Amino acid sequence: MSIIDLNNPPPDHKFKLAVEPEETNGERTVRLAKDLGLFFFAMALVAIIMWLCVDTLRSSASADEKKWAMSILTSAAGGIIGYLIRK
Repeated sequence: MSIIDLNNPPPDHKFKLAVEPEETNGERTVRLAKDLGLFFFAMALVAIIMWLCVDTLRSSASADEKKWAMSILTSAAGGIIGYLIRK
C-alpha cells in the first residue's frame, strides 16, 4: 500500500473531497418513478408527433405540409440515432 502526501500531491495529479448525503430506498424509489414517468410521457409525445407527421405524408396534404412533416421526421430520426450512438 502506497502513502500519498495530500499536502504535496504527485505531479499531474489532482484530488478532491466530496461529502454527499446517502440516498434512502424511499428517495431512490421516488426518483426512479419520476424518471420513468417522464421518460414514458416523452416517448408517447414523440410517438404522437411522429404518427401525425406520417399521417400527413400519407394524406393528400399540400406540398408545404408534407415538407414540414418530412423535416420533423428527419430531425426525430437524427435525434434517435444520435442518442443511440452517443456522440
